[in-house]
Amino acid sequence: MQNKSNTKIVTIAIFLTTFMTAIEGTIVSTAMPTIVSDLNGLEIMNWVVSIFLLMTAVSTPIYGKLADSLGRKPIFLFGIAVFVIGSALCGIAQNMVELILFRVIQGLGSGAVQPVAVTIIADLYTLEKRAKMLGLNSGFWGVASVIAPLLGGFIVQHLSWHWIFYINVPLGILAFLLVVFFLKETKTSSNSTLDLKGTTCLVIFLLALMVFLQELENGFNLILLGLLIIIVASAILFFRMEKKAKDPIMPLDMLTSKEFTMINLITLLISGVVIGFEFYIPTWIQGINGTSASVAGFAVTPSSLMWIVGSFLIGGMLGRWGIKKTYDYMLIVLVGADLALIFVPIYTSFWVFCLIAAFNGTAFGAITTASQVRSQVLVGRDKIGVATSFNTLMKYLGQTMMVSIYGITFNMVVAKQLAHHPQLTQRMMNDIVSADKAKHLAPNLIPALREVLLSGLKSVYVVSLIVIILSLVLNQLYKQKKIVE
Repeated sequence: MQNKSNTKIVTIAIFLTTFMTAIEGTIVSTAMPTIVSDLNGLEIMNWVVSIFLLMTAVSTPIYGKLADSLGRKPIFLFGIAVFVIGSALCGIAQNMVELILFRVIQGLGSGAVQPVAVTIIADLYTLEKRAKMLGLNSGFWGVASVIAPLLGGFIVQHLSWHWIFYINVPLGILAFLLVVFFLKETKTSSNSTLDLKGTTCLVIFLLALMVFLQELENGFNLILLGLLIIIVASAILFFRMEKKAKDPIMPLDMLTSKEFTMINLITLLISGVVIGFEFYIPTWIQGINGTSASVAGFAVTPSSLMWIVGSFLIGGMLGRWGIKKTYDYMLIVLVGADLALIFVPIYTSFWVFCLIAAFNGTAFGAITTASQVRSQVLVGRDKIGVATSFNTLMKYLGQTMMVSIYGITFNMVVAKQLAHHPQLTQRMMNDIVSADKAKHLAPNLIPALREVLLSGLKSVYVVSLIVIILSLVLNQLYKQKKIVE
C-alpha cells in the first residue's frame, strides 16, 4: 500500500508525533501549579485535563473510520495540524477559560494523531517487523515521561508556562512536512461508515455528564435537573442508535460477554485512578513540600518507567495466574500504594513519593496491558480492531469522568477547610500550589494553607481507594473463560 514511501523518514515522523503527544500529559501536570497560580484557576484546573481527554476520546473512533475511508495520510496530516494550532492557541491563553477552550482544539487533534500513527506503522511494516516498531513507538512514551518533568520545570522557571505548549509547534511542523513529502499512499475503497448519530449522542452524553459533575458542588438546582434529563435521554438514544447502526462507534454485542464487560469496566475505573495520581502529585510536591517545578514532576517519573516493566511482565503473570488472579494481585498493590498516600504525614520525603509511584506504575502497566490483550482474545480474531478501540475508549472515558469527580471532591474539601480559616483566601490557595509564588506569602499563613491543600489532595486519594476497591469487587463478578488457541 505504501510501496513508494520513504519508510525510515515516515517512521521518524511518527515517532516525533508520538513524543509530541506523549510529552503533553506529563509536562502539563508539571506546569499546572504555575498555570493555576498565574491564571487564578484552582477551582477549574481539572477541566484543563478533562476537556482534552474528552475530545481525544470521542474523536478517536471517528478518525479511525475516516482513515479507512479517506486514507491515512490526509487524516494524519489533519490531526497534526489541529494539534499544532491548538497548542499555539493554548500558549497565548490569557485566562483559564481560554486555555480550556483551546485544549478542546488540541484534544481534537490528539484524537487523530496516535491511532492513525499506529495504523500507518501497520501499513509500512510486515507482520514480523511490526511488533518491534510498535514497541519502539511505545518506548517514546517512556522517554517522554522522563524528559517532560525536567523540560517542563526548566521552561516554567526560566521562560514561562506558555512555552510548554509552544514547543509542540516546531515538532508538529517538522512531522507534518516529513509526512507530506515522504508518505505516498494509494487510496483504497472501504465499506466503513461513520456512525454520526451514535457519536453525536455520545458527545452530548459525556459533555452533559461532565458539566453535571462539575455543578454538583453547587447543590441541586434547575440546571442540574436539566442536565440530568439530557444525560438520561442521550444515553437511551445512544443505545438505540448503536443497536441499529451498521458500523457502530461502540458495538454493544461485545458486552454480552460478562468477562469482557467487567474487564473493560475495571479499565475505565483504573484509568481514572491513573489520572488522579499523575495529575495531583506534582501539585502536592510543589504546594506541600515546596519543591521547584523542575523537580516536582519527577515524583511521577518512576510510575511511567515501571509502567513499561509492568507491561513486559504481564505475559508471564497471565500465563501463571490467569486474568482474575493477576488483577487481584495488582489491584491489591494499588490499594497499598493509595493507602500510603492517604496516611503519609504532611512533610514526607520526596523519595517516598517515588517509591509509591514505582508500585503504582507497575500495577498500572500490568492492568492496562492485560485488559487490552484479554479484550482482544475474548472477541476473536475478526473483532480484534473493534475490541481494541473499545478498550481505548474506556481508558479515555475513565480518565475524563474521574478527573471531574476528583475536581469536585478537591474543591469541596478545600472550600470547607477555608471556611474554618477566615484569614485564608482562594487567591492564597492559588499561590501556595506554586513553589515560586508561595515565597511571597506571609510565612505565618503558609502552614495553614498547606494543611488546607493537603486535606483536598488526600480527599482525591480517598476517592481513588473507593474506585480501586470497586474494581476488586467487579473482578469477582465473572468466570474466567478458557480460550482455545
